[in-house]
Amino acid sequence: MENQKNKLFDNFPGTSSQAWHDLIMKDLKGADYDKKLLWQTNEGFAVQPFYRAENLDQINWLKSLPGSFPYVRGNSAAGNNWLVRQDIRVRDIAEANEKALDILMKGVDSLGFELDCKKVYTVDEIERLLKNIRADIAELNFLRTCHPNEIVEILIALVTKYNRSYDKIKGSVNFDPLARFARRGIWYSSMDDDMNVAARLIKTSSKLPEFRVIGVNGHLFTNAGAGIVQEVAFTLSMGAEYLTQLTSKGLFADDIAPKIKFSLAVGSSYFMEIAKFRALRLLWAQIVNAFGINDADHGKMNIHATNANWNLTFYDPYVNMLRTTTGSMSAILGSIDSFAVMPYNAVFEETTDFSERIARNQQLVLKEECYFDKIADPAAGSYYIENLTKSIVDEAWKLFLKLDEEGGFIASLRKGIIQHSIKESAAIRDSNIANKREILLGTNQYANVAEMVAADPGYLVFSEDDRTSDNAEIETIKTYRGAQAFERMRYKTDIFSKTAKRPQAWMFTFGNLTMRKARASFACNFFACAGFETIDNPGFETIEQGIASAKEEKPDIVVICSSDEEYNENAVKIFNALKNDCIVVLAGFPKELVDTLKSAGMQHFIHTKSNLLETLEGIQKKLGVA
Repeated sequence: MENQKNKLFDNFPGTSSQAWHDLIMKDLKGADYDKKLLWQTNEGFAVQPFYRAENLDQINWLKSLPGSFPYVRGNSAAGNNWLVRQDIRVRDIAEANEKALDILMKGVDSLGFELDCKKVYTVDEIERLLKNIRADIAELNFLRTCHPNEIVEILIALVTKYNRSYDKIKGSVNFDPLARFARRGIWYSSMDDDMNVAARLIKTSSKLPEFRVIGVNGHLFTNAGAGIVQEVAFTLSMGAEYLTQLTSKGLFADDIAPKIKFSLAVGSSYFMEIAKFRALRLLWAQIVNAFGINDADHGKMNIHATNANWNLTFYDPYVNMLRTTTGSMSAILGSIDSFAVMPYNAVFEETTDFSERIARNQQLVLKEECYFDKIADPAAGSYYIENLTKSIVDEAWKLFLKLDEEGGFIASLRKGIIQHSIKESAAIRDSNIANKREILLGTNQYANVAEMVAADPGYLVFSEDDRTSDNAEIETIKTYRGAQAFERMRYKTDIFSKTAKRPQAWMFTFGNLTMRKARASFACNFFACAGFETIDNPGFETIEQGIASAKEEKPDIVVICSSDEEYNENAVKIFNALKNDCIVVLAGFPKELVDTLKSAGMQHFIHTKSNLLETLEGIQKKLGVA
């Protein structure tokens, strides 16, 4: 049988990479290969247009198995099971318990309790919170607590009281003083005291071998605008800082590593995000190994993930369901340990039963109907994903080592290195959104002009989340969403329109049918992003007809839409006829005519290279929309 296969394939000569390259060059007809086909990412590496088997030659983990060191292929030897998590804000203990019991019956097997940080909980309160919840079946995670030792001690007491097996209690207390320092600029008490608390937590929780007590909240970097390589490097640097600080307290890496839970956010770059989680596990295993673990299993990285706030939007919020679904797929295919889908409305209002149900069902469909839990490391062997993984590994490791040379995570924060790096990345991403090089559907592309917001959603919806303490020791890391600048602009239009006529962009279409339709469509989409009403016209037979109609309709903005050739004859004439009645905009940028139009007084040209945000904000100001 094998001989028959060989004979069959011998009849088809192989095609070399060079042959493919030559064929592509022929099709490009002289165009620059690198500019046309290479994806120059913001991560410091280029992505090739195609990959082949020989591109795997330099990758050294391909023969590793799922569940084996360095865990690039996941922590489990078989399958890809993950926990479906939902977080509950604990305002009333009885209500939180009732909700927990309800969602446990609806597919959730991991609970996150968002506690009141200032409150010291009693044994009775935690017992009531966990009433009728099998702690040896459901994972229990306690968030936002400033008293982690008390929570762990109470949990141990309850496990003992109810005769549960200690080694079956899974979950975490999210104690992360490094994230607090990065976010607020202060410690809970002091650096040394906080690390002593962490050391005590590890010792206190030793009875619960599967319960983690140190959090590494890498989602902070993603939601501040960091790129994937930065997120990986900074998250690893945080983890390594805990290893450094706690080994200096007399603990061993074998004590510390299995007590750390990493929390990451997943963004919109589908394949890159899959590769990110694979790269994280590989590099963490190497770091822990360098600290001298004796048990290889302690090199496993426990990752909880959720959707990034950064690419979720206030306008057209149902699109968020698509974003969170593809993000969930990336994280799950990247073999995370637990996942919480962000409800579509979480970034701008209190979540509802409906939004939480949809969020649960998104990953339940992936598990129960798409069988994402059946195959260990489904991305393995993909030329593309394996090479993305290697690229992220290489670049993130370089950045990690730079931070290490500066003295580690805390030292790098104190020097402002991490903050500056994130700001640079965020500025690039903001520029990409403003120029539509990065698309946020419903925000900077295909905005729903029928959607209007009347009620004030609250200041945090449109501003960065700055939690800097008054006595901060460092410049802090602030989180925000990529859509906020557009949302602020559009919200101004909505508020303006409550007491005045909504600004109207009117298409002056004439001449070449193909060009006028294309440019009118582009212009309608352009102005809709500011919440302006857009009026398309079927096309005027004469310029005079169009001018007369524009004067009769009295729009705020007239957009001239036709071909460059017809602009040569008519654009100046139209501008001079209408410039005193409205803002006149030209769709396109005819190089030979631009100087003439500018000399006549025309200021506004919209085209594919326009800064969408800057242009629309400028027009808003001219119209008095503030």
